[in-house]
Amino acid sequence: MPSMPLSVLDLSPVPAGGTVADALRNTVDLARRVEQSGYHRYWLAEHHLAAGVASSAPAVLIGQVAAATSVLRVGSGAVQVGHRTALSVVEEFGTLAALHPGRIDLGLGRSGQRRVEAARAPTAPTNTPPVEARVVDGLLIPPPFSYARVLASPRFALADTLLHQPGAQPPAFADQVADVLALLRGDYTDENGLDAHAVPGEGTDLSVWLLGSSGGESAQLAGALGLPFAANYHVSPSSVLDAATAYRAAFRPSAVLAQPYLVVSADVVVADTDETARRLAAPYGPWVRSIRSGAGAIPFPRPDQAAALPWTDEDRELVADRVDTQFVGSPGTVVERLRVLRDVTAADELLITTITHAHDDRVNSYELLAKEWRD
Repeated sequence: MPSMPLSVLDLSPVPAGGTVADALRNTVDLARRVEQSGYHRYWLAEHHLAAGVASSAPAVLIGQVAAATSVLRVGSGAVQVGHRTALSVVEEFGTLAALHPGRIDLGLGRSGQRRVEAARAPTAPTNTPPVEARVVDGLLIPPPFSYARVLASPRFALADTLLHQPGAQPPAFADQVADVLALLRGDYTDENGLDAHAVPGEGTDLSVWLLGSSGGESAQLAGALGLPFAANYHVSPSSVLDAATAYRAAFRPSAVLAQPYLVVSADVVVADTDETARRLAAPYGPWVRSIRSGAGAIPFPRPDQAAALPWTDEDRELVADRVDTQFVGSPGTVVERLRVLRDVTAADELLITTITHAHDDRVNSYELLAKEWRD
């Protein structure tokens, strides 16, 4: 029987024909249900300007989920600190930690910094040979996806404008993380030697995490600081092994961890049979296409709606890495594949994200997975 815990990453998906209120109520209900099924933690993502995703204010949702549950750890996956200040993050999550001691995770991501970096980056050479898909001990590692199309989208630029004050430039991610940690410890000082104390926040028992999609700064910084790290197989499957390797190579023991602690995410749909699961997961491709085309996530379609949407070879190529690495099937089928992910990445915990059109199907997927994982 696997001893490692399973946890949940929720985007509060809006179903086609449903409302944002439906999505948010479904999030609270799902949290209650997965707590009963034995899941360890429940993280809320942060997305903006997407008609199909209601999780744009994770701290608010975390408070609702924590109040509706009793033992789940609840947190962010992740706060995009590039358009926030360290103090505002610490005060928000310090409030949550004061109200729900011992249960709040603060996951930090560098999406805001990445927007600025992408805008400044030189154009990549076009003569780079393509990277082929490979299988590592049974785990599919697809070719890397190019975000050039998304980054060039006018909607991407609009989001960047709306998320920042005019003229604001995000500081370096490492500096922001250092400020968050100093404010939590209570030893923050500025360049003039002035101290600052976050109330709430200072001295709370927040668990700080870094999240990342590659072997770059986030993974290396998490390791160097001795913090737990979450690697995104569900978002960036091509680089999950790079992320895990970089994190472990950089790891230094800290007051938080004596050894690395790695969580790996996976996109999962479980049903009673493989055929039913494939039908429920059918809208996933069009949904990912809406994100990667730069339009933003659409409300998650019904399976029959997805079947009627136009689909081209270009569309298939656009989403292939995500669709091919989704874990879809009966409980036995999915658990077998998740064990491969666990073993190849040497993950200490798996973070499961599941989206279906019907809320009951999503709840059932998590419940079936939990039972099979225990058995």
